Parts: sequence; C-alpha cells; structure tokens
Amino acid sequence: MLIHLKRNEKLYINGAVVRLDRRGTIQLLNDANFLMENHIMQPEEATTPLKQVYFLVQLMIMDPQNAHLMMELFKVNVAQLRQITNNAELSDAVETFEGKVLKGEYFESMKIIRQNFALENQIAAGASPAGASSKVAA
Repeated sequence: MLIHLKRNEKLYINGAVVRLDRRGTIQLLNDANFLMENHIMQPEEATTPLKQVYFLVQLMIMDPQNAHLMMELFKVNVAQLRQITNNAELSDAVETFEGKVLKGEYFESMKIIRQNFALENQIAAGASPAGASSKVAA
C-alpha cells in the first residue's frame, strides 16, 4: 500500500507517529493499522453516539497497547447505540462496522462509521431519510 503524505502531515502506524519534513510517499509492505491525520477526530468533536464510537475505534489504532480497554468501551457504546435507534439503515451499519472492529479491521470500520454521520444527524433532527421511518431516541 502506498501512502502519500504532505509536508509535516502525520501518519499513525500501529501506535507510532510518523511525520515527514517534506512531501513523500511511504510504502507499507505488510498489514498494519494506520490512520492519516485528516481522519483524526478530537475528543471535543465526539458529540454524538456514532462519533463517540468512531473516536474509540480511532484510539484502538493510535494506542494499540490499550486497545483492549477501548474495545470494552466500544462494546458498551455499540450496545447503547443499538438501544437508542430503531432505524434499519443505521442498525445495518452498526452490525457491519462492529463485525469489522471485532476482526481488527479498524480503518475499514471507521470508513463505514464516517459514512453514517449524515444519517445520524438526519435521524437526530427528526428528518426521515430516504427509505427510513424511524429515529434515534433522545
């Protein structure tokens, strides 16, 4: 896998932080959990149930030594998320990203979670997304 970095952009690989002093490309020759700087969520941005789950998965990548602790919190948060939504599309997404996290596919799960931020916002606002008729409970 080739990863292109801008000058001073950070890359998190298996808990290590890499930063290039100039533009460059890093080639990963084996499997690794990595996270690009532009995918990092700050703690104060984790303001919704789905964003809180995203933040926990992010921490699993950034701090693999404590990933088991984040996994326990993840399981609790996913259970709570399931209790507060009865939206079929969001429930399917939860099922999918939970499976990926349990397999250690953190980055893939983060992509699925990110793709559902807009849906979560629509549900919370009371809007009815296309093909859905339920909402997240308060």
